[in-house]
Amino acid sequence: MKGQQEILSRPVSVQTKSCEADRQRDSLCPEASSFTHSYVKLPNKKNCSSIPMAQNRPHSGRQGKRPSSSSKIRNIEIQNADDVAVLEDCTDFSLVKTISRIEEKLEKGDLPDCLDDDIIPSVGNEIGAEAQIRFLKAKLRVMQEELDSVVCECRKKDDENQNLKSQLKDTEEENTRLQRTINMQQSQTEKYKMLSQEANKKSEGLQQEIIALEKELENLKRVQKQASTSQSATEVRLNRAMEEAERYKVELNKLKQSNKDAANQELRTIEELKTENKKLQKQKGELMTGFKKQLKLIDILKRQKEEKGRAAKAHV
Repeated sequence: MKGQQEILSRPVSVQTKSCEADRQRDSLCPEASSFTHSYVKLPNKKNCSSIPMAQNRPHSGRQGKRPSSSSKIRNIEIQNADDVAVLEDCTDFSLVKTISRIEEKLEKGDLPDCLDDDIIPSVGNEIGAEAQIRFLKAKLRVMQEELDSVVCECRKKDDENQNLKSQLKDTEEENTRLQRTINMQQSQTEKYKMLSQEANKKSEGLQQEIIALEKELENLKRVQKQASTSQSATEVRLNRAMEEAERYKVELNKLKQSNKDAANQELRTIEELKTENKKLQKQKGELMTGFKKQLKLIDILKRQKEEKGRAAKAHV
């Protein structure tokens, strides 16, 4: 029993406790031992966190000393894993069948003799077949966990593959759409190229028209320059004429003012003459009245003189 504990403590420290518990259970109920390790979790229900536990399983120090035996054990593990016959969905795998096959091999004596390495050391020859079966059960359980982790990883890869396929399909659809877009853009490019050629032809015609219009504009500029020159001379003459007109206008205003002053003076003179004429007419009337009075007085005096003469003659 002590040698079995030393042997089982070398491969993995974690699995030894379960192996010892299985050995104790098998000693109590040997018939139930064949069903103890037959429970297999389906890969779709198993948590993928078992990958690091299976990959980081420690090995004993004798592995570096005897690499040939460890490689043989690996070959045995690969052969046993091949006997497990993993399918695509890994649901048909059963540890019970595998353990039963190993038990049959042990009964027939077909088990290889390379079990004296770090996993089953040389002391394992002294271990009974039942302990070896329990050890192999523990080993198969570890392999089952590793297989489950590999299956989980495969399913992850399948999911990634499906995602990549969907991405590839999307990329192909995008490529098709882009190809259609490129074809459409090429047709539009050809159309725009034809339109560009027509526009270039029209541009050449318009360029010639622009050249003709520029020549005509130059001619018009020369004519305008000549007209501006003649207009400048005309403006000079017009300015001179306007200056002379202003001067004549000033002189005319002066002459009008002098004529007006003279007319006013003549009017005043005429008014004075009219006033003086009225005075003379009045004086003439007064003189005529006085002259008439004197003539009457003379007539009266003549009659008085005549009367005096006749009276004197009569008196005489």
